[in-house]
Amino acid sequence: MTAQHSASCVEEAEETVEELRSALAKAGIVLPSLGLDPVSVVREAPCPLVELGRCSLETAGRLAKVLR
Repeated sequence: MTAQHSASCVEEAEETVEELRSALAKAGIVLPSLGLDPVSVVREAPCPLVELGRCSLETAGRLAKVLR
């Protein structure tokens, strides 16, 4: 995997996280820990994973309601 391809994967993952953050915000949901998993980004061949993180029970309930 080339460095350019790796950088492209990380950039795409960052854009996806921002899209998700924006969509959740429109639904009134904030996931404070939403971001890229740092371990998956610093690998020799990055394959970024999205870390949704922790949230309150209220936020989890609102998220479940939106997904229904």
